[in-house]
Amino acid sequence: MCIKVIGAGLAGCEAAYQIAKRGVKVELYDSKPNVKTPAHKSDLFCELVCSNSFKADRVNSAAGLLKEEMRTLDSLLVRCADKCRVPAGGALAVDREKFSSLVTQEIRNNRNITVIEQEIKEIPKDGICIIATGPLTLDTLSEDIAKNFGERLSFFDAAAPIVSGDSIDMECAFFESRYGKGDSDDYLNCPMNKEEYEAFYNELVNAERASVHDFDVRNPKVYEGCMPIEVMAQRGEDTIRFGPMKPVGLRNPKTGHRPWAVLQLRKENENSTMYNLVGFQTNLKFPEQKRVFSMIPALKNAEFLRYGVMHRNTFLNSPNVLNSDFSAKENKNLFFAGQITGVEGYMESASSGLLAGINAYRLYSNLSTITLPEFTMIGSLSRYIADSSVKDFQPMGANFGVLPELTDRPRDKAQRGQAYADRALDALKVYIIKEKV
Repeated sequence: MCIKVIGAGLAGCEAAYQIAKRGVKVELYDSKPNVKTPAHKSDLFCELVCSNSFKADRVNSAAGLLKEEMRTLDSLLVRCADKCRVPAGGALAVDREKFSSLVTQEIRNNRNITVIEQEIKEIPKDGICIIATGPLTLDTLSEDIAKNFGERLSFFDAAAPIVSGDSIDMECAFFESRYGKGDSDDYLNCPMNKEEYEAFYNELVNAERASVHDFDVRNPKVYEGCMPIEVMAQRGEDTIRFGPMKPVGLRNPKTGHRPWAVLQLRKENENSTMYNLVGFQTNLKFPEQKRVFSMIPALKNAEFLRYGVMHRNTFLNSPNVLNSDFSAKENKNLFFAGQITGVEGYMESASSGLLAGINAYRLYSNLSTITLPEFTMIGSLSRYIADSSVKDFQPMGANFGVLPELTDRPRDKAQRGQAYADRALDALKVYIIKEKV
């Protein structure tokens, strides 16, 4: 007898690893390479279809604390990410091809994991199973999940374009990390003056967008975390200038002045041959992306290696469906993990797979399932997605707001973050020993 894991994304691979390392056989099902969603191009596991950044890595940040908790719990995904780093200031960003390749290698070489390249079209009826098919769950399985668990929510997710490094006009760009964090060449900045920005803004908000399917049009939700740049811009002329294009903390060494607006580019690989347009998720038509984004002086001759895309994401109304151990309230043998549960972010998804994998193993071994301490980021996120008092459920990423308040709250933000982190990691280490996690 084995445990089934459906989906070889970040949550599924992490769940499979956590089960396998404890000596239990896993069947890992994935529709690749036979069937891919519109957003997937590679045959590798854990393909990063949006950003290549896993957000902040410093432990006194919410995202950094989450990753440190995962390191403490021997996360495969964080270990692989650490080995595939590319410079990104204070963030943990990876060479996406190397990252996916390394995870795929680790999974395929694990003697307790059998990879089955097959699309699963309905929820398995027997045995212990983890569904980690992500926000792009294929239609047949998605329909079966909706049939069994009632209301589902859909929203749109968008990815940013990638340009060729050697096509960027370096005369118009400069290297610098905002606020001086990280190495100075972590980000390549594309400055604009007031006149250039206003012309760009006018074309951006009036550019032609790609059409979406009728299903999506009837229920058009755009998740704030992946808001298309053209949608954000419609909120006002200065919205993106105080958002993704904010110039604060930067000074152009060629002029000695702070630009009016700045597009930051982040390295996609170690060789610096590809750059991601940070915060420029978009649903503009491909020719419009080329036309409008090329109005940014440093990108006037840019070669677009990948255009931005927008796709439907689906997640459960988890407070009505899931327990805090990621098991289904109606079926203790069925677990969900990843963004389909309503956790938002790459590492948040992997962390849910980590906990679901541990709990699937514990159920298999006739042990009680667990929820990590409320002081931990993983524990608080799992409690949030299962909180029945949450009425307007929306995806949630790591943030200190989900944690219990500190008894002695420092005024300094960094000190406050460190206090949250110290409390969480101390609680986690004690819990691991007590519960033999």
